[in-house]
Amino acid sequence: MEPTHEPESLSPPQIAAMRRSMTSGRMALSRRNLLRAGGAGAFAIGGLGALSGCGIPPAGRTEAQGASDDHSAEEKQVNFSNWTEYMDETDDKRRPTLDEFERRTGIKVKYTEDINDNVEFFGKIKPQLAAGQDAGRDLICVTDWLAGRMIRLGWMQQLDASNLPHAYTNLAEGFRNPDWDPGRAHSYPWTGIPAVIAYNKKATGGRKVTSISQLLDDPKLKGRVGMLTEMRDTVGLTLLDMGKRPETVTADEYDAAIARIQKAADRGQIRRFTGNDYTGDLTKGDLAACVAWAGDLIQLQADNPEIEFTIPDAGYMTATDNLLIPSKARHKKNAERLIDYYYEPKVAAKIAAYINYVCPVDGVRAELAKIDKDLANNPLILPDDEMAAKSHAFRLLSSKEETAFEDKFAKLTGA
Repeated sequence: MEPTHEPESLSPPQIAAMRRSMTSGRMALSRRNLLRAGGAGAFAIGGLGALSGCGIPPAGRTEAQGASDDHSAEEKQVNFSNWTEYMDETDDKRRPTLDEFERRTGIKVKYTEDINDNVEFFGKIKPQLAAGQDAGRDLICVTDWLAGRMIRLGWMQQLDASNLPHAYTNLAEGFRNPDWDPGRAHSYPWTGIPAVIAYNKKATGGRKVTSISQLLDDPKLKGRVGMLTEMRDTVGLTLLDMGKRPETVTADEYDAAIARIQKAADRGQIRRFTGNDYTGDLTKGDLAACVAWAGDLIQLQADNPEIEFTIPDAGYMTATDNLLIPSKARHKKNAERLIDYYYEPKVAAKIAAYINYVCPVDGVRAELAKIDKDLANNPLILPDDEMAAKSHAFRLLSSKEETAFEDKFAKLTGA
């Protein structure tokens, strides 16, 4: 549990809201519709690209406070914790890209799928990190809000760019400078996760659903609308529909968005607030339209031709899951080599083809086309310029703001 001295602690309603969204997001049964449902999108794929420039520090060893001695040379291993179903896998349970890394480098990867939600994982590793001890992991993958939190606490190591030549070169421009880790000093993205609008054409009578206004106000959709329990996606999309920018949202603007959603909920427009479990209701038509995560929709469309998605003209929200190296990790250089390996376009294409989320690696399109041309042309995996231009992020919140915003959202959703 959070100790009383912890400056970044969460209130009980906030934890409840996050757990509700996160655990539901990872419990879906289909491989490709498993999704992290963590809290945050402090970074946009295209919307913040103008801020970045190159944004990555020059090569040279930089150490985070409390970093440990590196044992990579004498211990040819790396311990990698990741989400379930976030790595390519064959029917006989082999992981081809990890196998190739081991063959190429001689570094053994202990790969563990022990991240079920961000809050739970944070609680698991926090005692060791707070005590300045090795948490038993050299590489972790967490959502941007938690990545930013642990960086602020001084618990993640700064990366050595000299060990990351492919990552340094191939990181897509829009991912280079998140406000929670300026210049990507401590992290590289594993994938991007857009939140858009999905609808079932059969359930809507063939009508398109193209805006949050339709979700909240169209009487023909009453009682058949789903909104996400992820605050930054649901409120962020509503803010955009109201002509406000999530990147600069004020408390008053946030309250106005909450009030608008509450009004729709009170009159029965919204059927329910969901995690990833909206997928079954959307497929059956119990939900005619909803806010949805893009990675789900590729598989849903493959299984059901009635499912469509819309990128609202007002814009969409996005978040990232990110690779970081904890302080006191024993195998920092080995972990950096593994990060760098996944920024080779051919390797990145294999991951993108398997997990179907936004790929942060430049130059991957041609390699992905060799695997599946449809995936290479899908803007939900490789956003085109038009889609990237509509990308937005919820601004970085202070601890006080985060608690207040999440508490209000928890009351709205009944968490």
